[in-house]
Amino acid sequence: MATKYNQLRGMLAIAKGSFRAILRNPSAVAFSFGFPLVFILVFGFIGGSGPSVSIALTNRKDTATRIVRGLLDSKMVRLSEDRDSIAIRRDLERGRIAAILTIDSARSPVGFVQYTVHTLTSSASGDKYPILRLALAQGFERAVENNMPKQYRPMIVDELPQIPGREYSMIDFILPGMLGFSLLSAAVFGVAFLFFSLRSQLVLKRYYATPIGKRYIVLGEGLARVAFQLITAIVIIGIGKLVFHFTLVHGWLTFFEMLALSLLGLVVFMGFGFIISSVAKSESTIPPFANLFTLPQFLLGGTFFSTDVFPKWLQRICEILPLKQLNDAMRNVAFEGAHLTDCWKQLGILAIWGVLTYTVAVRVFKWE
Repeated sequence: MATKYNQLRGMLAIAKGSFRAILRNPSAVAFSFGFPLVFILVFGFIGGSGPSVSIALTNRKDTATRIVRGLLDSKMVRLSEDRDSIAIRRDLERGRIAAILTIDSARSPVGFVQYTVHTLTSSASGDKYPILRLALAQGFERAVENNMPKQYRPMIVDELPQIPGREYSMIDFILPGMLGFSLLSAAVFGVAFLFFSLRSQLVLKRYYATPIGKRYIVLGEGLARVAFQLITAIVIIGIGKLVFHFTLVHGWLTFFEMLALSLLGLVVFMGFGFIISSVAKSESTIPPFANLFTLPQFLLGGTFFSTDVFPKWLQRICEILPLKQLNDAMRNVAFEGAHLTDCWKQLGILAIWGVLTYTVAVRVFKWE
Protein backbone atom coordinates (compact mmCIF):
# COMPACT_ATOMS: atom_id res chain seq x y z
CA MET A 1 0.00 0.00 0.00
CA ALA A 2 1.47 3.37 -1.07
CA THR A 3 2.13 5.85 1.71
CA LYS A 4 0.59 9.30 1.50
CA TYR A 5 3.02 12.01 0.44
CA ASN A 6 4.08 14.31 3.29
CA GLN A 7 3.15 17.80 2.06
CA LEU A 8 4.85 19.54 4.98
CA ARG A 9 8.12 17.76 4.27
CA GLY A 10 7.91 18.75 0.61
CA MET A 11 7.22 22.37 1.55
CA LEU A 12 10.25 22.47 3.85
CA ALA A 13 12.42 20.95 1.12
CA ILE A 14 11.36 23.70 -1.28
CA ALA A 15 11.97 26.34 1.40
CA LYS A 16 15.45 24.96 2.09
CA GLY A 17 16.39 24.93 -1.60
CA SER A 18 15.03 28.43 -2.14
CA PHE A 19 16.84 29.76 0.94
CA ARG A 20 20.15 28.41 -0.39
CA ALA A 21 19.46 30.03 -3.76
CA ILE A 22 18.91 33.41 -2.06
CA LEU A 23 22.20 33.14 -0.17
CA ARG A 24 24.02 32.31 -3.41
CA ASN A 25 22.58 35.39 -5.12
CA PRO A 26 25.05 38.27 -4.53
CA SER A 27 22.60 40.96 -5.62
CA ALA A 28 19.90 39.74 -3.23
CA VAL A 29 22.31 39.68 -0.29
CA ALA A 30 23.86 43.04 -1.17
CA PHE A 31 20.50 44.75 -1.65
CA SER A 32 18.92 43.32 1.50
CA PHE A 33 21.89 43.93 3.79
CA GLY A 34 24.11 46.50 2.08
CA PHE A 35 21.62 49.15 0.99
CA PRO A 36 19.94 49.74 4.38
CA LEU A 37 23.19 49.37 6.31
CA VAL A 38 24.91 52.06 4.24
CA PHE A 39 22.15 54.55 5.08
CA ILE A 40 22.14 53.50 8.73
CA LEU A 41 25.91 54.02 8.94
CA VAL A 42 25.73 57.41 7.21
CA PHE A 43 22.89 58.79 9.30
CA GLY A 44 24.18 57.11 12.43
CA PHE A 45 27.48 58.97 12.16
CA ILE A 46 25.80 62.23 11.16
CA GLY A 47 23.40 62.20 14.09
CA GLY A 48 21.39 65.32 14.78
CA SER A 49 17.72 66.10 14.66
CA GLY A 50 16.63 68.18 11.68
CA PRO A 51 15.93 71.80 10.86
CA SER A 52 12.51 72.27 12.44
CA VAL A 53 10.79 71.50 15.72
CA SER A 54 7.29 71.06 17.10
CA ILE A 55 5.90 72.98 20.06
CA ALA A 56 2.70 72.93 22.10
CA LEU A 57 0.86 75.80 23.75
CA THR A 58 -0.58 75.71 27.25
CA ASN A 59 -3.43 77.85 25.98
CA ARG A 60 -4.52 77.21 22.39
CA LYS A 61 -6.06 80.68 22.26
CA ASP A 62 -2.52 82.05 22.20
CA THR A 63 -2.40 81.15 18.51
CA ALA A 64 -4.24 84.43 17.92
CA THR A 65 -1.44 86.50 19.43
CA ARG A 66 1.05 88.28 17.20
CA ILE A 67 3.98 86.62 18.92
CA VAL A 68 2.73 83.10 18.14
CA ARG A 69 1.80 84.02 14.59
CA GLY A 70 5.29 85.38 14.08
CA LEU A 71 6.78 82.25 15.59
CA LEU A 72 4.84 79.93 13.28
CA ASP A 73 5.66 82.12 10.27
CA SER A 74 9.35 81.36 10.81
CA LYS A 75 8.90 77.90 9.15
CA MET A 76 11.22 76.51 11.84
CA VAL A 77 8.37 75.71 14.20
CA ARG A 78 5.29 73.51 13.87
CA LEU A 79 2.36 73.62 16.26
CA SER A 80 1.36 70.27 17.76
CA GLU A 81 -2.16 69.16 16.87
CA ASP A 82 -2.62 67.59 20.31
CA ARG A 83 -4.95 69.41 22.70
CA ASP A 84 -4.87 67.02 25.63
CA SER A 85 -2.46 68.23 28.33
CA ILE A 86 -1.46 64.70 29.37
CA ALA A 87 -0.71 63.69 25.77
CA ILE A 88 1.27 66.91 25.25
CA ARG A 89 3.41 66.28 28.33
CA ARG A 90 4.00 62.69 27.19
CA ASP A 91 5.12 63.97 23.79
CA LEU A 92 7.52 66.35 25.53
CA GLU A 93 9.01 63.52 27.58
CA ARG A 94 9.53 61.48 24.41
CA GLY A 95 11.11 64.32 22.48
CA ARG A 96 8.32 64.57 19.92
CA ILE A 97 7.92 68.26 20.74
CA ALA A 98 10.70 70.64 21.72
CA ALA A 99 8.86 72.63 24.39
CA ILE A 100 5.54 73.66 25.88
CA LEU A 101 5.09 77.42 25.76
CA THR A 102 3.07 79.57 28.13
CA ILE A 103 2.73 83.16 26.90
CA ASP A 104 1.82 85.98 29.26
CA SER A 105 1.15 89.50 28.05
CA ALA A 106 0.82 92.77 29.89
CA ARG A 107 0.21 96.28 28.64
CA SER A 108 2.92 98.75 29.48
CA PRO A 109 2.15 102.18 30.98
CA VAL A 110 2.57 103.77 27.54
CA GLY A 111 0.18 101.33 25.88
CA PHE A 112 2.52 98.77 24.31
CA VAL A 113 2.18 95.06 24.97
CA GLN A 114 5.05 93.23 26.61
CA TYR A 115 5.28 89.45 26.24
CA THR A 116 6.75 86.92 28.63
CA VAL A 117 7.34 83.45 27.24
CA HIS A 118 7.72 80.56 29.69
CA THR A 119 9.20 77.42 28.15
CA LEU A 120 8.98 73.92 29.59
CA THR A 121 11.48 71.55 27.99
CA SER A 122 12.75 68.06 28.69
CA SER A 123 16.12 66.38 28.40
CA ALA A 124 14.67 64.61 25.36
CA SER A 125 14.49 67.96 23.56
CA GLY A 126 18.21 67.65 22.86
CA ASP A 127 19.45 70.02 20.17
CA LYS A 128 15.89 71.00 19.25
CA TYR A 129 15.90 73.77 21.86
CA PRO A 130 18.55 75.97 20.17
CA ILE A 131 16.39 75.87 17.03
CA LEU A 132 13.43 76.95 19.13
CA ARG A 133 15.42 79.80 20.69
CA LEU A 134 16.36 81.08 17.23
CA ALA A 135 12.75 80.76 16.07
CA LEU A 136 11.58 82.68 19.16
CA ALA A 137 13.92 85.54 18.36
CA GLN A 138 12.79 85.66 14.73
CA GLY A 139 9.14 85.32 15.70
CA PHE A 140 9.38 88.25 18.08
CA GLU A 141 10.97 90.41 15.40
CA ARG A 142 8.06 89.63 13.10
CA ALA A 143 5.50 90.33 15.83
CA VAL A 144 6.62 93.68 17.19
CA GLU A 145 5.65 96.95 15.60
CA ASN A 146 8.35 98.79 13.78
CA ASN A 147 7.88 101.91 15.89
CA MET A 148 7.89 100.12 19.26
CA PRO A 149 10.36 101.78 21.62
CA LYS A 150 13.50 99.71 22.12
CA GLN A 151 13.01 99.40 25.89
CA TYR A 152 9.76 97.51 25.33
CA ARG A 153 11.01 95.16 22.66
CA PRO A 154 12.94 92.48 24.62
CA MET A 155 11.24 89.18 25.14
CA ILE A 156 11.68 87.49 28.51
CA VAL A 157 12.29 83.77 28.14
CA ASP A 158 11.81 82.08 31.48
CA GLU A 159 13.21 78.53 31.30
CA LEU A 160 11.49 76.29 33.82
CA PRO A 161 13.30 73.22 35.19
CA GLN A 162 13.54 70.43 32.63
CA ILE A 163 11.47 67.31 33.14
CA PRO A 164 13.04 63.87 32.53
CA GLY A 165 12.89 62.44 29.03
CA ARG A 166 14.67 60.04 26.70
CA GLU A 167 17.17 61.54 24.28
CA TYR A 168 16.08 61.03 20.68
CA SER A 169 18.82 60.61 18.07
CA MET A 170 18.71 60.42 14.29
CA ILE A 171 19.33 56.66 14.34
CA ASP A 172 16.09 56.15 16.32
CA PHE A 173 14.20 57.63 13.37
CA ILE A 174 16.26 56.33 10.45
CA LEU A 175 16.71 52.68 11.44
CA PRO A 176 13.00 51.71 11.56
CA GLY A 177 12.48 53.50 8.25
CA MET A 178 15.35 51.72 6.53
CA LEU A 179 14.28 48.39 8.01
CA GLY A 180 10.76 48.92 6.69
CA PHE A 181 11.98 49.88 3.24
CA SER A 182 14.36 46.91 3.15
CA LEU A 183 11.45 44.59 3.89
CA LEU A 184 9.28 46.32 1.29
CA SER A 185 11.88 46.20 -1.49
CA ALA A 186 13.02 42.65 -0.84
CA ALA A 187 9.47 41.33 -0.61
CA VAL A 188 8.17 43.04 -3.74
CA PHE A 189 11.20 42.65 -6.01
CA GLY A 190 12.24 39.27 -4.63
CA VAL A 191 8.85 37.59 -4.96
CA ALA A 192 8.09 39.21 -8.33
CA PHE A 193 11.36 38.11 -9.95
CA LEU A 194 11.31 34.70 -8.26
CA PHE A 195 7.87 33.57 -9.37
CA PHE A 196 8.19 35.10 -12.84
CA SER A 197 11.45 33.20 -13.28
CA LEU A 198 9.95 29.93 -11.98
CA ARG A 199 7.03 30.34 -14.34
CA SER A 200 9.04 31.32 -17.43
CA GLN A 201 11.55 28.49 -16.90
CA LEU A 202 8.67 26.03 -16.48
CA VAL A 203 9.84 25.10 -12.99
CA LEU A 204 6.33 25.51 -11.63
CA LYS A 205 5.04 23.31 -14.43
CA ARG A 206 7.53 20.61 -13.46
CA TYR A 207 6.25 20.80 -9.90
CA TYR A 208 2.96 19.50 -11.26
CA ALA A 209 4.65 16.16 -11.89
CA THR A 210 5.32 15.88 -8.16
CA PRO A 211 2.70 15.06 -5.55
CA ILE A 212 3.17 18.34 -3.67
CA GLY A 213 0.15 20.67 -3.65
CA LYS A 214 0.14 24.13 -5.22
CA ARG A 215 -0.30 26.01 -1.98
CA TYR A 216 2.67 24.19 -0.41
CA ILE A 217 4.84 25.31 -3.32
CA VAL A 218 3.93 28.94 -2.68
CA LEU A 219 4.30 28.53 1.09
CA GLY A 220 7.71 26.91 0.71
CA GLU A 221 9.07 29.70 -1.48
CA GLY A 222 7.49 32.31 0.78
CA LEU A 223 8.93 30.72 3.92
CA ALA A 224 12.45 30.95 2.50
CA ARG A 225 11.97 34.63 1.72
CA VAL A 226 10.53 35.35 5.17
CA ALA A 227 13.39 33.52 6.94
CA PHE A 228 16.04 35.41 4.97
CA GLN A 229 14.46 38.82 5.57
CA LEU A 230 13.99 38.18 9.29
CA ILE A 231 17.71 37.44 9.50
CA THR A 232 18.25 40.76 7.72
CA ALA A 233 16.06 42.51 10.29
CA ILE A 234 18.01 40.93 13.16
CA VAL A 235 21.33 42.09 11.68
CA ILE A 236 20.09 45.64 11.05
CA ILE A 237 18.61 46.03 14.54
CA GLY A 238 21.69 44.42 16.11
CA ILE A 239 24.14 46.76 14.36
CA GLY A 240 21.98 49.76 15.19
CA LYS A 241 21.88 48.80 18.86
CA LEU A 242 25.52 47.78 19.32
CA VAL A 243 27.18 50.46 17.18
CA PHE A 244 24.84 53.47 17.40
CA HIS A 245 22.87 52.71 20.59
CA PHE A 246 19.52 52.42 18.83
CA THR A 247 16.77 52.67 21.43
CA LEU A 248 14.97 49.47 22.42
CA VAL A 249 12.84 50.73 25.29
CA HIS A 250 11.88 47.34 26.75
CA GLY A 251 14.98 45.47 25.65
CA TRP A 252 14.36 41.97 24.30
CA LEU A 253 10.59 42.39 24.40
CA THR A 254 10.84 45.40 22.08
CA PHE A 255 13.23 43.46 19.85
CA PHE A 256 10.80 40.57 19.42
CA GLU A 257 7.89 42.94 18.86
CA MET A 258 9.87 44.60 16.06
CA LEU A 259 10.46 41.16 14.53
CA ALA A 260 6.73 40.45 14.74
CA LEU A 261 6.03 43.72 12.92
CA SER A 262 8.68 42.78 10.33
CA LEU A 263 6.92 39.46 9.76
CA LEU A 264 3.55 41.16 9.29
CA GLY A 265 5.04 43.73 6.91
CA LEU A 266 6.76 41.01 4.88
CA VAL A 267 3.57 39.01 4.47
CA VAL A 268 1.65 42.08 3.30
CA PHE A 269 4.36 43.29 0.91
CA MET A 270 4.86 39.83 -0.60
CA GLY A 271 1.28 39.99 -1.83
CA PHE A 272 2.26 42.86 -4.12
CA GLY A 273 5.14 40.75 -5.42
CA PHE A 274 2.71 37.98 -6.35
CA ILE A 275 0.53 40.48 -8.23
CA ILE A 276 3.46 41.98 -10.15
CA SER A 277 4.85 38.55 -11.11
CA SER A 278 1.48 37.71 -12.63
CA VAL A 279 0.76 40.93 -14.55
CA ALA A 280 4.32 41.38 -15.89
CA LYS A 281 4.67 40.24 -19.51
CA SER A 282 8.46 40.03 -19.39
CA GLU A 283 11.24 40.27 -16.86
CA SER A 284 12.11 43.78 -18.04
CA THR A 285 8.64 45.05 -17.06
CA ILE A 286 8.98 43.93 -13.45
CA PRO A 287 11.18 46.86 -12.22
CA PRO A 288 8.80 49.57 -13.54
CA PHE A 289 5.80 47.87 -11.94
CA ALA A 290 7.68 47.32 -8.67
CA ASN A 291 9.03 50.88 -8.56
CA LEU A 292 5.55 52.21 -9.20
CA PHE A 293 4.59 50.69 -5.86
CA THR A 294 7.81 51.04 -3.82
CA LEU A 295 9.19 54.45 -4.86
CA PRO A 296 6.22 56.60 -3.70
CA GLN A 297 6.33 54.83 -0.35
CA PHE A 298 10.08 55.33 -0.10
CA LEU A 299 9.49 59.09 -0.47
CA LEU A 300 6.17 59.44 1.39
CA GLY A 301 6.38 56.66 3.97
CA GLY A 302 8.46 58.54 6.54
CA THR A 303 11.67 56.67 5.71
CA PHE A 304 14.12 59.57 5.94
CA PHE A 305 12.05 62.38 7.44
CA SER A 306 8.79 62.94 9.22
CA THR A 307 5.71 63.39 7.04
CA ASP A 308 4.72 66.30 9.33
CA VAL A 309 6.66 68.58 6.97
CA PHE A 310 4.19 67.83 4.14
CA PRO A 311 0.98 69.79 3.45
CA LYS A 312 -2.12 68.47 5.18
CA TRP A 313 -3.62 67.01 2.00
CA LEU A 314 -0.42 65.06 1.30
CA GLN A 315 -0.22 63.85 4.90
CA ARG A 316 -3.65 62.25 4.46
CA ILE A 317 -2.36 60.33 1.45
CA CYS A 318 0.73 59.25 3.40
CA GLU A 319 -1.46 57.86 6.17
CA ILE A 320 -2.95 55.18 3.91
CA LEU A 321 0.41 53.84 2.72
CA PRO A 322 1.36 50.47 4.26
CA LEU A 323 5.06 51.40 4.63
CA LYS A 324 4.11 54.55 6.56
CA GLN A 325 2.05 52.48 8.99
CA LEU A 326 4.82 49.91 9.41
CA ASN A 327 7.41 52.63 10.04
CA ASP A 328 5.15 54.37 12.58
CA ALA A 329 4.49 51.11 14.43
CA MET A 330 8.23 50.31 14.46
CA ARG A 331 9.09 53.70 15.93
CA ASN A 332 6.28 53.60 18.47
CA VAL A 333 7.44 50.20 19.70
CA ALA A 334 11.19 50.87 19.59
CA PHE A 335 11.42 54.34 21.08
CA GLU A 336 8.12 55.37 22.63
CA GLY A 337 7.62 52.20 24.67
CA ALA A 338 4.38 51.12 22.98
CA HIS A 339 3.43 47.47 22.54
CA LEU A 340 1.76 45.75 19.63
CA THR A 341 -1.59 46.13 21.39
CA ASP A 342 -1.10 49.91 21.34
CA CYS A 343 -0.54 49.97 17.57
CA TRP A 344 -4.07 48.93 16.60
CA LYS A 345 -4.40 51.70 14.01
CA GLN A 346 -1.19 50.76 12.17
CA LEU A 347 -1.87 47.02 12.43
CA GLY A 348 -5.44 47.51 11.25
CA ILE A 349 -4.41 49.43 8.11
CA LEU A 350 -1.72 46.83 7.35
CA ALA A 351 -4.30 44.05 7.77
CA ILE A 352 -6.68 45.81 5.37
CA TRP A 353 -3.88 46.09 2.83
CA GLY A 354 -3.10 42.40 3.33
CA VAL A 355 -6.70 41.33 2.69
CA LEU A 356 -7.03 43.52 -0.41
CA THR A 357 -3.65 42.52 -1.80
CA TYR A 358 -4.11 38.76 -1.48
CA THR A 359 -7.67 38.99 -2.80
CA VAL A 360 -6.24 40.46 -6.00
CA ALA A 361 -3.20 38.14 -5.97
CA VAL A 362 -5.36 35.01 -5.85
CA ARG A 363 -7.40 36.22 -8.83
CA VAL A 364 -4.47 37.17 -11.07
CA PHE A 365 -1.84 34.61 -10.02
CA LYS A 366 -0.65 32.40 -12.87
CA TRP A 367 1.07 29.03 -12.71
CA GLU A 368 2.12 28.92 -16.36
